[in-house]
Amino acid sequence: MPDIKRRHILAAPALLALGASPPARGETRNAPGITDTEIKIGQTLPYSGPASAYGQLGRVEAAYFRALNEAGGINGRKITVLSLDDGFSPPKAVEQVRRLIEQERVAFIFNTLGTPINVVIRQYLNQHKIPHLFVAAGSARFADPAHFPWTIGWQPTLMSEAAFYAKNVLEKTPKGRIAVLYQNDDFGKELLAGLKEGLGDKAGMIVSEASYEATDPTVDSQIVTLQGSGADVLFMFTYAKQGAQAIRKTFDIGWHPDKYIHLGAASVAATFVPAGLEKSIGVKTAGFIKDATDPKWAEDADVKAWRAWMTKNLPDADLNDSINVAGYSFAQTLEQVLRQCGNDLSRENIMRQAASLHDFRLPMLLPGSLINTSPTQYRVITYMKLQSFDGKGWAFV
Repeated sequence: MPDIKRRHILAAPALLALGASPPARGETRNAPGITDTEIKIGQTLPYSGPASAYGQLGRVEAAYFRALNEAGGINGRKITVLSLDDGFSPPKAVEQVRRLIEQERVAFIFNTLGTPINVVIRQYLNQHKIPHLFVAAGSARFADPAHFPWTIGWQPTLMSEAAFYAKNVLEKTPKGRIAVLYQNDDFGKELLAGLKEGLGDKAGMIVSEASYEATDPTVDSQIVTLQGSGADVLFMFTYAKQGAQAIRKTFDIGWHPDKYIHLGAASVAATFVPAGLEKSIGVKTAGFIKDATDPKWAEDADVKAWRAWMTKNLPDADLNDSINVAGYSFAQTLEQVLRQCGNDLSRENIMRQAASLHDFRLPMLLPGSLINTSPTQYRVITYMKLQSFDGKGWAFV
């Protein structure tokens, strides 16, 4: 029986053009990697390297599709996910993605993590008309169907996230002095650009900026430099490891600015526990998904169902880690797309259905959030609420 596994590479692909004619009635037309019994999906994630905490996404997704297979699969087909380690290295990601497409003959690429990773593989996948689905990165470049119609993101875009924070700062602390810690790559720079755009003619409120490389061992020196600017608002445009370091160092040197962290790093297990829960109190982020550790969701039917699923399928996982909720939701979104495809699993129909989600509700998104995509609208998650960490969970601000 096909199963979820990580393995090495074997064969060579046939590519389909977006404009190919539709199948005749009763005829099926499959992408490479699709048979009457199997849907083969490719993925790279950082199981090693500076962003290895996010490798948990792949473990949750593997468990989700394994459970789905045990329940009969999708339209009679079982899901095989080939998930390879990219070490959060763009060159390695390019190598792994090419191997998945050109040798393994996967149907499409799913849920690759990080702006720099997805930027470097996007051109290749679009050139060959291969779906690049539900990218785990928020760059607005992954919501650009006019130029890259085969790439679609999932989470709120970095520009919209940063503009969301800017609006709150302008309302709550219009005379604040802002310091920004950001990763020196496309991810961090886009968040910084979004913050400046959101502040508009008040962008001068930013009095200090400090960047770091993803491979830097710590961000301690950057935090000390930012403290010296006299800022009373700190933005941490980081991933989990550097976010934890920044929170801990800020507290330890006695600096207590109003703190905001990128939503992708707002994980209790991956960020706040390493930083120290007490030291993390007051950190704000743009919430869009339910925090399963928060008492306010304790009796929520969907959270209860998620907990039961996790206990059955990933009993050793940390239920405090929000990455587990994200992986579960990514997988559910892909399941919906594949169900909508019916018996036409051509690459063009897979992409067409990803851009045809209508009032689709994911159970672990915040109430009020519905997913609507179209050929001209590739922003999947658009609903956000500001929330603050209280030492145990999230309180809406």
